[in-house]
Amino acid sequence: MIFNLILTKLLAVIQYAQSDSLLQHIHENAEEFEEVDPVGFGLAAVGIAVVFSSLLLLYVVFLNLTKLIQSQSKKKRLKEGHSESSVKETELTGEINAAISAALYFYSQELHDQESEVLTINRVSRTYSPWSSKIYGLRQNPR
Repeated sequence: MIFNLILTKLLAVIQYAQSDSLLQHIHENAEEFEEVDPVGFGLAAVGIAVVFSSLLLLYVVFLNLTKLIQSQSKKKRLKEGHSESSVKETELTGEINAAISAALYFYSQELHDQESEVLTINRVSRTYSPWSSKIYGLRQNPR
């Protein structure tokens, strides 16, 4: 029953989209917008404002995300019964981060096996078959 309702609504939307009244409505709106902003500077300014405001929002979110995670982990450790002195904030310095990343890099390099770098070419005697013959695939160059 819900599927039939959704299907009828979808068909109504498709029929409206294919009708000429929708195209007429779009053209009317475009003409009104051209009267308001003939060159398009307003539209460009709105677009730039949206992009930079979203970048600023992402910056603020990522800046405060680590603080939020640290406070939640501190609350969790306090709730488990650890004393406040043992729940001190552990800040990772750049040297510790560099050592961790170097260790992870070297570990990932050890996962790849070393190839012997020796090529072995074995001759295989096969009977002649025109299916595997390369002369039929090449064109003769007339001189």
